[in-house]
Amino acid sequence: MAVLLEDIVLWLKLIRKTPQPSYVDPSLDPVLLVPGIAGSILKAVDTENGKNERIWVRIIGADYKFRTKLWSRFDPSTGKTVSMDQNTNIMVPEDRSGLYAIDVLDPDLIIGHECVYYFHDMIIEMIKWGFQEGKTLFGFGYDFRQSNRLPETLERFAAKLEAVYHASGGKKINIISHSMGGILVKCFMCLHSDIFEKYVKNWIAIAAPFQGAPGYITSTLLNGMSFVDGWEQNFFISKWSMHQLLIECPSVYELMACRKFRWQHIPLLEIWREKQDDDGNSHIILESCPQEESRNIIKEALSSNTVNYDGKTMPLPLNMEILKWADETREILSQAKVPSSVKFYNIYGINLETPHSVCYGSEDTPVTDLEQLPFIQPKYVCVDGDGTVPAESAKADGLNAEARVGVPGEHRGILCEHHVFRILKHWLKADHDPYYNPINDYVILPTAFEMERHKEKGLQVTSLKEEWEIISEDQSDSNITADGNPVVSSISISHPGDNQSLRVEAHATVIVYPQNEGKQHVELDAISVCVDA
Repeated sequence: MAVLLEDIVLWLKLIRKTPQPSYVDPSLDPVLLVPGIAGSILKAVDTENGKNERIWVRIIGADYKFRTKLWSRFDPSTGKTVSMDQNTNIMVPEDRSGLYAIDVLDPDLIIGHECVYYFHDMIIEMIKWGFQEGKTLFGFGYDFRQSNRLPETLERFAAKLEAVYHASGGKKINIISHSMGGILVKCFMCLHSDIFEKYVKNWIAIAAPFQGAPGYITSTLLNGMSFVDGWEQNFFISKWSMHQLLIECPSVYELMACRKFRWQHIPLLEIWREKQDDDGNSHIILESCPQEESRNIIKEALSSNTVNYDGKTMPLPLNMEILKWADETREILSQAKVPSSVKFYNIYGINLETPHSVCYGSEDTPVTDLEQLPFIQPKYVCVDGDGTVPAESAKADGLNAEARVGVPGEHRGILCEHHVFRILKHWLKADHDPYYNPINDYVILPTAFEMERHKEKGLQVTSLKEEWEIISEDQSDSNITADGNPVVSSISISHPGDNQSLRVEAHATVIVYPQNEGKQHVELDAISVCVDA
């Protein structure tokens, strides 16, 4: 029975294996995929015997391995966070030209594996377009605990760019980053602009928290986070274990709300608290703390936070050294400029309620002790975004962008959106469709064109007839008018003429037909008559 089960598992793995390309398009420029936080497979390497095991992501013994191998402490002298287990080094596998680490984060998961998909669907799609692993398609996984400007990570990224450049025959690279990967790329562009300009052709950022993810990160520092939603989260790392890790991760602090950004609505940390006036009377009030004050609140709330590791109780408060480091990172990011030879594009998520301000307690159950906050379920004041990053933050890249496009989609799920695939295919020049417009998301197809000129009895007559089809996924205006009839618009102009000019008359009619199954037909009829004096 055990052998049969192993055979079934092996068969299930084989049928979902990444398909080989049916053809390869040699004209394509190489693509490097860069994931966000928690988006890379991590392995723990034993420094004594060299053995390694996958610790992110895994199901069997996940929480225990996570706590013993990944829990870490920040070293302010190097800016690096180091595993508490001194015999453990964290590495990222480089199999499949770096794609293995960012494809399916738990390759052993058979049932419900979609919850650990990362770039999987995009990789499959790009292979269909003619990209080839190791030739024109690559991945860059990294230790997402670390700062986005850690020299060690940036050195690896520089080496990766050079390797991709040579592997593709000296072609410049298209970088596609997701989420925090956009912050890493932006840091690299700031600190190594010469290398960036040498190897990069285009950079496409998807769902990047350029000005931070205020509500999400505030609650993460106070309460932890779940990597997946729904029933699957019961099989992964607990929020508490994740919380204890992230308190010592510079990358998380670098995703806090940017204090210098002019938010439309300032992100707040709100707390219902009981206060006494000068007469000793109690009142329940809502305290609203902007970014500076909220840092002090988080600091006080975590002042007694501890973690038990290897039988020892260790303090784990808000790390002020990391906070200082993260502020310096923000200062570096504010100086970013895209080299003139590189084109930058920005895709951001919209149409989902996204945490912006965070509220603890209520008028009926006020917070009496700030150290209770890590154990209280927060409530959110939401804005438009992708469920994690506000659209306002993702749009504010501060760079000279060729285009910024909002796409309805969830923060990680946006990597599976066919709308995003359509846009990427166009920007990567994998579709050869000159009529597609990613910004407005429509295609204009000329279907007819007729033009005639003739001269008769002193009259110069020009007639023109054109027809187009506009193809769009947006069918919200499927009927142009309430009764579904076509819209007809006409315009006539004339010039009476004088001794120096000719008399001219022109008439044009445009007919716009109701949209049907995403297609809209447009007709233009025009005639011009010039009287030769």
